[in-house]
Amino acid sequence: MTMNVGTIDRILRAALGLGLFYLAFLSGLPLFDGGLFKYGAAILGGVMLIVAAVRICPIYALFGFNTCRV
Repeated sequence: MTMNVGTIDRILRAALGLGLFYLAFLSGLPLFDGGLFKYGAAILGGVMLIVAAVRICPIYALFGFNTCRV
């Protein structure tokens, strides 16, 4: 697969992923005490960080989007 995630998109995904990990494990908010929101945020944050690292988004490929200038 070719890279389809640009630099700005990559930075935003990494920030969102880290923010979701923070909410899931370190925030102490009552909403994230239960399993659904806590582990849902952790999984979504992990996916965001993986996509930011490898610069390939399967959903972008499915719909033909490309934010990478290369």
